[in-house]
Amino acid sequence: MCRSIKTLRPPAIPEEATEDDIRAAALQYVRKVSGFRAPAAHNQEVFDRAVEVIAAATAELLAGLEVRGGRRH
Repeated sequence: MCRSIKTLRPPAIPEEATEDDIRAAALQYVRKVSGFRAPAAHNQEVFDRAVEVIAAATAELLAGLEVRGGRRH
């Protein structure tokens, strides 16, 4: 598990995850899986595409989750 990827759903974070939060998590995932912090020029396109696909899948996941119990005030 990449320790810099944080949980992006309430109640782990107080508000809804932003697009920037989702993209940052996707970038960290792709870096971890690929083993590259910054890919070489010949791998940049596939690296960037993977980040976008994972970010989209993450946004879809978060939008579809039903958090039961919610926050307690």
